[in-house]
Amino acid sequence: MRLNTPRAALVGTIAISALALAGCSAGTPAAEETTGLSVVASTNVYGSIAEAVGGDLVTVTSIITSAAQDPHSYEASAQDQLALSKADLVIENGGGYDPFIDTLLSAASNEAPVVNASEASGLLEGDAHEHDEAAEEEAGHDEEEGHEGHDHIEGFNEHVWYSFHGVEHVAEEIAHQLSELDADNAATYEANLADFTAEIETLEATAEALHTDTEGLGAAITEPVPLYLLEAAGFTNRTPDEFSEAIEEGTDVAPAVLSETLALFDSGSVALLAYNSQTASNETEQVRAAAEENGVAVVEFTETMPDGADYVSWMTDNLSAISAAVK
Repeated sequence: MRLNTPRAALVGTIAISALALAGCSAGTPAAEETTGLSVVASTNVYGSIAEAVGGDLVTVTSIITSAAQDPHSYEASAQDQLALSKADLVIENGGGYDPFIDTLLSAASNEAPVVNASEASGLLEGDAHEHDEAAEEEAGHDEEEGHEGHDHIEGFNEHVWYSFHGVEHVAEEIAHQLSELDADNAATYEANLADFTAEIETLEATAEALHTDTEGLGAAITEPVPLYLLEAAGFTNRTPDEFSEAIEEGTDVAPAVLSETLALFDSGSVALLAYNSQTASNETEQVRAAAEENGVAVVEFTETMPDGADYVSWMTDNLSAISAAVK
């Protein structure tokens, strides 16, 4: 994912937040009266998971709430800082994806527990083992710098919400933190977790069943956003790493790499193009056009949930779209 959040704008926003907070009216979302524990999530994806685990015992505020918002260039507001200053529990993706959370928390002086989904998922540790010792040291350095420099962790796909197994672990950590904060209702959180886990296991079974149709099929991606899901569904990613990395980092794609990527569709080596509709560029549009010209199915994926969806319904729709593309 590209990390091109305007630093100057973010710093400026935080600098004036102390004044702006005083002017927040009672009608703003961040100032609404809450019941139970207050949970603030960086995106509505984690907000949905928190609602599933917390139920009526929590009030959840999600900072990025629409697929029309681009997480790559999100500028935090005074309302965001107000919400975080009052949070009992904070959920961030981590891995360099949403560094504005750490910046706002520091400015708000809130010592509420933070669930870092990248760490809780277990995927960060798993990816680290795939690199050699030097790469691990570099990734570890980047991770350490993540809280201050907010750097992307090299070699790690931070879009962990597309991993069902990872999301199970994130939900477990949310339940654990809520139980620590509200021990009297720990049994309810555990029961809600069990219900949510059962739904995730259904999603995992649905993805596994797709292997009958996807065996031996390749997929192309514009960014690694849905890669965990595609792999769970049985696809092999055949996109040149140099292409998806350039798109993710917002840098120019080398002409030879672009030609190699476009050739995937002429050769028939891929059956699906996974397209991140929230971050488009001239290169990704060329790739989409090549897919459409060669009759390759294009399936759009987003980084945040569409309006009216929850995590399970959203992922169910994503799996249905994949299934329709390979039937």
